[in-house]
Amino acid sequence: MVHSHLIMTNPRSGQTMIFRKTAEDTNGTLLEIESFNPPSASSEPEHVHPKQESSAEVVSGKLHFVINGTVQIVGPGEKVVIPPGVPHHFWNEGPEEARTIQRFSPALNTESFFKTYFALARDGKLNEKGVPNLLLTARMTMHYQDEIRLASPPWAVQKLLFSVLSPIAALMGYKKQYN
Repeated sequence: MVHSHLIMTNPRSGQTMIFRKTAEDTNGTLLEIESFNPPSASSEPEHVHPKQESSAEVVSGKLHFVINGTVQIVGPGEKVVIPPGVPHHFWNEGPEEARTIQRFSPALNTESFFKTYFALARDGKLNEKGVPNLLLTARMTMHYQDEIRLASPPWAVQKLLFSVLSPIAALMGYKKQYN
């Protein structure tokens, strides 16, 4: 049974997401999102999905992807598939809004991550690069470490630092999830 589609917008980037298929809908096998990205000079932070394959199929407009250091411009009818653990980020140079179908397999808790990330944007808790402060980053990274991580510094460094900072952040009242 497919549930009603959650729609949310990131006020920092203008990106709108419609959750078409969730982990609950697919027994955890897939998260499918329809995404609308307005033209913007800024991109999301470079990141990896350590345990998921992700893909983006462009329906209209164009997106610029950097996948493992290589720039790809993806237009209507084209698709990129990003294996687990491969650093990437994307942006829309314009002039029109880009509409994509993004998929994450398995779904894991990626839906919860996006809800949290968009809530932080709504509450003004992300910097100009789209990253929360160090303590909140530590808390979120440890909670969503199977779904998403910053591409740098190396994971061993992040894990060591954030394993120490996350409990401190919790004591200071930082939550691992927002919505």
